[in-house]
This record gives sequence, structure tokens and C-alpha cells, in this order.
Amino acid sequence: MARFHFRCIECGETYREDPQLLVCPACSAHQVAGGAIRGVLEVVIRSLPSSWPHFRASDAEFLEAFLPISDPACLPPLPVGDTPLLEAPRLRRELGMPRLWLKDDTRNPSGSTKDRASLLVVTKALEYGCDTVATASTGNAASALAAVAAAAGIRAVVLVPATAPPAKLTQMQSYGATVVPVAGSYDRAFELCREACERFGWYNRSTALNPFTIEGKKTAALEIAVALSLESPDAVLVPTGDGVILAGLGKGFRDLAGAGLIDHPPRLIAVQPAGSAAIVRGFSAGGAHAAVHAGAASIADSLTVEAPRNAVGCLAEIASSKGSAVEVGDDVLRASITRLARLTGVFAEPAGAAALAGLQVALDRGLVDRGERVVLLITGSGLKDVAAAAAALPRIEPVEPTLEAIGRRVATTG
Repeated sequence: MARFHFRCIECGETYREDPQLLVCPACSAHQVAGGAIRGVLEVVIRSLPSSWPHFRASDAEFLEAFLPISDPACLPPLPVGDTPLLEAPRLRRELGMPRLWLKDDTRNPSGSTKDRASLLVVTKALEYGCDTVATASTGNAASALAAVAAAAGIRAVVLVPATAPPAKLTQMQSYGATVVPVAGSYDRAFELCREACERFGWYNRSTALNPFTIEGKKTAALEIAVALSLESPDAVLVPTGDGVILAGLGKGFRDLAGAGLIDHPPRLIAVQPAGSAAIVRGFSAGGAHAAVHAGAASIADSLTVEAPRNAVGCLAEIASSKGSAVEVGDDVLRASITRLARLTGVFAEPAGAAALAGLQVALDRGLVDRGERVVLLITGSGLKDVAAAAAALPRIEPVEPTLEAIGRRVATTG
């Protein structure tokens, strides 16, 4: 008997595992080209552990216990996840938040939280006997797929906007992926990838469309719970683009609560750039869907989407957790990169620093109390987009090679 089945997050219909099944056939009939994915499927594991397994979170035994893996031998030999939950004492003192933590997912193999989804998708592709996995991506998901596919010895084809940061393009090429820069937006690349997978028979990893992307990202929630001694935080702030990271965290905390391993899920707070805030607008309107944010633009390329593909699931998780959604400007994102780095030692790209930027908004609006247990999810390394960080910093001029010149420079910079 299979360990899991799929359930449509819209109509609730259930389906058996099928390599060809990505979305609910009934709800996907309402799909609008270029819009959010209709009929997103979530994984329902029939028997989760009732006590915590004594394994590291990156071990095959741990992943097999909580994820829909049929053959652990198919797990690529790349340790994904098990990233630290940092206490960040200097940031705690500055904000007056003694129970604030950072979930530092910049330490994943390719430098972002997207590795979590790619690990599970590639595992399932190997179980299904697929030789090629493709994805559309703003950058990080492509790099993540390229890294995991390289470790697994499977071909990766990635479609990305031609405007993706050069460091991300270099990274995915170095892993050996077939990189296809698209002269257009991420949303266009997404539709092209869908069409290409149907025509060429590739397995589609694209976020939300593949149900295992959401399931893979839930592992961050499991790790947070372990690090907090199986106590749920009060709130988690999540950088949000397509909505899959937040949906994955929500799924993870719900699984833990359903298995009796934590008392209750935390409030989930989505953080989006003001120039790409479809989820925030949808939440503010009180709806279950998010309208397209036409012309979406931000320095946080990882969060820049016109139509969040998992808007339905993301908004449902925010609502069920009694959470919220906030937006931040690009100037605040830039400032948050350096603030985070100087106070914690964690260097994040604009999307990764969005959690800290959003925290200030959440505090100002009373969405978070300074005494609560709060986690910021830092989703991507600053090395992926050094130019964005540099834009917030003064130019460093050279000095004469003398001790006196060095002394003057140090005295003026503090």
C-alpha cells in the first residue's frame, strides 16, 4: 500500500501517485494562461512518526520518515538542509527581541532554500526513471536543480529570465545544466517550460506545478521545530514570491501538529517587495486568490513574479495560521542586507534579507510582539547577487601604502 496520496488544495479530491499527474484534472480546467496554478496538489502521508526520529535532518532515515520517498537509494548524495537556527544576540539586543532566531538557509549546497525542493523532485524523478528534469526559475531554483542533478547524474534543463544575476547564471552553468536564458519575464519562462516538458517528455520541477516542491520545502519547518525542542515558534517571517516556500513551511508545521509532535503551527507572515506584491494585495483584499501584479519589478529577483504560482495555497496557509502579509521597498531591502550582515554575520541576497526588512514592518503594525518566539527565514546567499549589496555601500578608495594612511582610514570608519 502506498505511503501517501495527493489531495487538491482547492476541491479536496484525492489521487494516487502518478508520475504524469502534476495538478488536479478538474480544477486545472479553470487554469488561465499566465495565472496562478489551479488545482495544486499537496502530498498527504498516511502515517507520520508519532515520536521524533533520532537522526540528523539530512539523513536518509529522517527524510524517508517525513517525505514521500519510496526508494531511499534514489536520494542524491548531496547533504541538503539541516541548516542552523542562529540566536543572533546582537540583532536581538538591537531589536529588543530576546527570542528571535534566524533560520540560515544560505548554507545549503547551492546557497538557497530551493535546494530542499530540488532534492525531493530529483529523488522522485530517479524513482520514476526520468533522465531529464526541467524548471523555470528566477535563478535560485535553477541553481538548486543544477546542483542536485549534478550530484545525481541526471540532466537538468533550466529556463531563466535573461536578466537573472550573472552569479546565478554562472553557478548553474558550472554545475553542468543546460541553461536557456529567455528574453522575457519569469512568468513567460514558466509557460515555456511547461510546454517544453509536455513536448519533450521532461519531468517538470517548476515551483507549485510539481507537488513535491511544496513537500520538499516543508523540511525547514521540521528543522525549526527540532531546534526549538519541539516547540513551535509564535511567528515565522517568510520571503515570498510564488508562495511555495511559505506553503511548504505551513505544510510542515501542520504535519507536525497533526502527528502530535508540536502543540500548534506558528503564524506565517509573508514578506514581498512593494514592486512585486501580489500575495500582499490578495491578502489585504481578503480573498483566496491573488490578482496579477503587472510589470512586477524589484532588486529581489528571487521574489519578482507577476502571477504567484501558488497564490491559492500560500493565502490559505496565511489565513489558517492567523498570519499576515507585508511589503517592503527596495531601499529597505538594500539596507537590510548590510544590517543583517553586520549584526549577525549572515550575508544574504535581497530576497533573503526580506525577512528582516519585513520584521520591522510587522513590529510597527503590531503583527509581532517583541517578546514572542520569532524566526526569520533567510533564503539565499548574498554571493548570488553581490551587485545588489554593493549598491547600498560606499565606494572604497585606495590609500597610500603607509601606516599613517591606514590609521587615518581606520579612524574615519570607526
